Amino acid sequence: MTQRSHFCGFACAALLAAVPAAQAQNYASGLAVDLPEPNSAALGFAARVERSPYVGDGSRFDVLPLYIYDGKHLFLDANRVGLKLLDEPAQRLDLVVERRLEGFPLTQAPASLTGMAVRDASVDVGVSYSIRQPWGQLKAEVVHDSNSTHRGTEARLGYAKDWRSGALTWRPSLSVAWRNAKLNDYYYGVRASEATATRAAYEPGAGLEARVGLHATYEVSRHWSLLTGVSATVLGNGVNNSPIVEQRVLPSYYLGAVYNFGPHDREWVGTSSPTYFKLLYGKATADGCHLLKIITAQCLSTASVNPTSISAVQIGRPFIQNFNGLPIDVVGYVGLTQHNDSGLQPNGLQVDLFMKAFYTGFPWQDRIKTRAGLGMGVSMAQRVPYQEVSSQAANGEQTSRLLHHLDPSLDVSLGDLIGSRPLKDTYIGFGVSHRSGIFKSSRLLGNVNGGSNYIYTYVETVY
Repeated sequence: MTQRSHFCGFACAALLAAVPAAQAQNYASGLAVDLPEPNSAALGFAARVERSPYVGDGSRFDVLPLYIYDGKHLFLDANRVGLKLLDEPAQRLDLVVERRLEGFPLTQAPASLTGMAVRDASVDVGVSYSIRQPWGQLKAEVVHDSNSTHRGTEARLGYAKDWRSGALTWRPSLSVAWRNAKLNDYYYGVRASEATATRAAYEPGAGLEARVGLHATYEVSRHWSLLTGVSATVLGNGVNNSPIVEQRVLPSYYLGAVYNFGPHDREWVGTSSPTYFKLLYGKATADGCHLLKIITAQCLSTASVNPTSISAVQIGRPFIQNFNGLPIDVVGYVGLTQHNDSGLQPNGLQVDLFMKAFYTGFPWQDRIKTRAGLGMGVSMAQRVPYQEVSSQAANGEQTSRLLHHLDPSLDVSLGDLIGSRPLKDTYIGFGVSHRSGIFKSSRLLGNVNGGSNYIYTYVETVY
């Protein structure tokens, strides 16, 4: 599958709903994150420490951002997005797209891997079927490489059971995975061209690996939950015998927190919740004009050398009105952005999925309604925007198509400005479209330290 077809598949799945869904047990990432109610959304993070399989690579520290939503049809859970094909109390069938968190270290590779081509993380697609009974959950999954990274296939079978005591939930889990030869050879094999006097050519072939884990969730309050867990992955014989693999058992630990926004609270006038429709146009900022300087009005200049621009449409649906009794509304958005890279490289598309909180408690609200917004989520680009390619190359850093997305904005009611009641729910304003890694500490986001900023103007109306 080509890069374009993979991106289009991701985009089409994303556009099926206005917001991103959680699964009971994500065997791919090793995390267990639940949302107690349907149509719930949550944001959080988990810090992980895991043993690398590669000789001399030691332990890896990783930050995994958690953008979670359990919708009627679409879900987002840690490193995967999916479409619910069947969702019944006793069984569930999903179509999934997931980021495989495997591969060589992206920075400071050990001597054992010197001279070898980098083994990248991949994006896999597949199906997941689970049976849910009082005795636990049994899940079977099959995934395959979607963008010709490893060209391999993995089949998993897992079991998990919840034990609840007050605010604490324990979840032991066990899974077994069959990995075909292409998958194992890519991540743990040594090609003939990479062989040295101390590193023989090697092909692990197909094989099994197993994982056992114990996960816990503690509900601190109605909205806040703490997450923790420990797991161990046992590599198969073929992989374990590879000259670049150091040990067979790979322990992993994680600790995190999640803020649950709760279910969609339908406190809206009429029979259905409103739809937000937004059009925007923006330009890339000048070098050194980073997000903090922009939102504090210290720098509002756009690039004069190699200028690039974006245009986008975003569609949103509300989750919460007057959050916790405060003048704050929470809206879930999906956005489709076109990058115009001015002939510096081919133009590309970008999909953004994010939750956005709007504050409307300003003293002058009765005269001119004003909204200060902050959005947070993920951004998937068809190709890395030129602004990121050029800045990262200058710093000797890698790039990533999948990055963290921030969207601060400020707007006012157009109807209030011109005295038109029909336009009272139409807003004009400006904002920043920001893509970045999380300080180079997240493998999911490519361990990127940097990104891009586009200052944009927009019009948004609420139907």
